[in-house]
Amino acid sequence: MTRVVVLTGAGISAESGVPTFRDSDGLWEGHPVEDVATPEGFERDPMTVQQFYDARRAALETVEPNPAHYALARLGEALGDELVLVTQNIDDLHERAGSTGVVHMHGEAYRAWCTECDRRWPWRTTLVDDPACPGCGARALRPDVVWFGEMPYEMNRIAVELARADLFVSIGTSGAVYPAAGFVQQARKYGARTLELNLEPSEGSFYFHEARQGPASRLVPEWVEDLLASRD
Repeated sequence: MTRVVVLTGAGISAESGVPTFRDSDGLWEGHPVEDVATPEGFERDPMTVQQFYDARRAALETVEPNPAHYALARLGEALGDELVLVTQNIDDLHERAGSTGVVHMHGEAYRAWCTECDRRWPWRTTLVDDPACPGCGARALRPDVVWFGEMPYEMNRIAVELARADLFVSIGTSGAVYPAAGFVQQARKYGARTLELNLEPSEGSFYFHEARQGPASRLVPEWVEDLLASRD
């Protein structure tokens, strides 16, 4: 069996119409990153941050998975527990395509976190009106999204899976945001083959054994078909 760890980034969902948020000037849809994606920004102006993520949540209702998401779901059906799918994305397009057990290292748009009782809740409506936590009643809900300066989720599990992987594949990532940008080096340290599928070479492209350039909606289905064919 081949154990595969796949990391997906903004590039895989961009083809579905999900904005990557960050513009060429470093702004996130007109906002400095520190205003809408840091704990300090939330403390200074929680309403602006809640509005920003309310808009992200609403925008996800207008998009659909693309062939890359469906190809990874098909791979998951074939490999079962031998595939670990880790995403930096906060959207639910992997799940809508049929993937299960997705590791959302940066959190999920459709979840809210109560900082009072430390519970997380499925959440599809707005947070800007400061609703009460369904559990403890405190008005302490925030997006369950990992901001800059916070520790991504499930890092211990990801480290274990990278050490066990035979193949590590990075799809649609910039190679600039750590700790995810360092996953390729971790995987190689333990002997995994490494492959990058990206629209253009990432900042860490030189770390990979192989890199292919093109749209994820084409590259990912091609790679999945090749991998499944090699197992027959």
